[in-house]
Amino acid sequence: MAVSSSLFTSLLQGSMVAPKTLKCHREYMCSPSNVSCRQSGYTKSMNLTHSRLLPSGKLSKCEQTDGFSSKDRSQCCAVQVENAPSFLVGKKFQLDDVIEALQFDRDILGAIFEVASEMEKIEKNSSRSQILKGYLMATLFYEPSTRTRLSFESAMKRLGGEVLTTENAREFSSAAKGETLEDTIRTIEGYSDIIVMRHFESGAAKRAAVTAGIPIINAGDGPGQHPTQALLDVYTIERELGKLDGIKVGLVGDLANGRTVRSLAYLLAKYQDVKIYFVSPDVVKMKDDIKDYLTSKGVEWEESADLMEVASKCDIVYQTRIQKERFGERIDQYEQARGKYIVDQNVLDVMQKHAVVMHPLPRLDEITVDVDRDPRAAYFRQAKNGLYIRMALLKLLLVGW
Repeated sequence: MAVSSSLFTSLLQGSMVAPKTLKCHREYMCSPSNVSCRQSGYTKSMNLTHSRLLPSGKLSKCEQTDGFSSKDRSQCCAVQVENAPSFLVGKKFQLDDVIEALQFDRDILGAIFEVASEMEKIEKNSSRSQILKGYLMATLFYEPSTRTRLSFESAMKRLGGEVLTTENAREFSSAAKGETLEDTIRTIEGYSDIIVMRHFESGAAKRAAVTAGIPIINAGDGPGQHPTQALLDVYTIERELGKLDGIKVGLVGDLANGRTVRSLAYLLAKYQDVKIYFVSPDVVKMKDDIKDYLTSKGVEWEESADLMEVASKCDIVYQTRIQKERFGERIDQYEQARGKYIVDQNVLDVMQKHAVVMHPLPRLDEITVDVDRDPRAAYFRQAKNGLYIRMALLKLLLVGW
């Protein structure tokens, strides 16, 4: 759904509402033990595995609130929402946390992108915004990060908020003493209003979200997902190509361990007539769960060993590095995979004029430096877009639409 900038400016100022006719579709990772909870004309699924969700003598989140979101959103199965408040009604954001790409539907993606455009205007204004004045964000990173951590911290400060940061929580926090993730989250939520977390274990963000009473943003959980990267990737594609339907995307490199390509594939499935090509060494091919998901959504995909052929067909060549840290002691497999697919001038020569090269960064040698000079090299623009998307998410989670 297209939402004009003027409309969105009015909505942000609280001067407009939209009709309550939007049907939203939310998809989450399913759990064998969930129950349904109905209220206010829509249905939620709630996982009761974690007793902390339902403390003795307290109402469930489903009973406490008549908003869209709940703190168990990462435990929900796919739910069809009928006659629910749309994202244009009032100011509350539908989600309590950002955990995985499956939380977003096409309509809410478009709306988030409109907010990101507004954030770009704020960033370019010389005076700092005070939208998040009085709010404090904690960044809890168990794995190295440059762009994600700094862009979140920049986003918070550009909106008037403050930051608490732990750069290497795996070694320089109580985790090194054996403290559980749950205890760490309970402690940090007492100091902050929102937590941005990167962890080395897939699924850690969901555990944090179930535990916390404040918003959690998944900044990458091992080889699992990286939803904010996927959001900025789709935002970048739209800005570069002017469309998201009817595009061809080549995902290249470490597709088995790359959480960015997994999350991106989930979001691309929201759009029409998209075709995805998987180009990777045999040891790091895309996993079957993503292929099965794309097939279930009617998204055409194809595996290829020929980067040149794929690059000549695609609107987007999305390159990724081979992630040495995921190989452990299998160094021979890493060396076998590294350097097999490199985007260089030869690849640019076969690409279409409108096509662009993207990369979540950091890069090693999988994109040669001379590519940087080509206007189709979009990866540094892509990184900049991450600031606007993260500004938008912080604003939405903390103060709403």
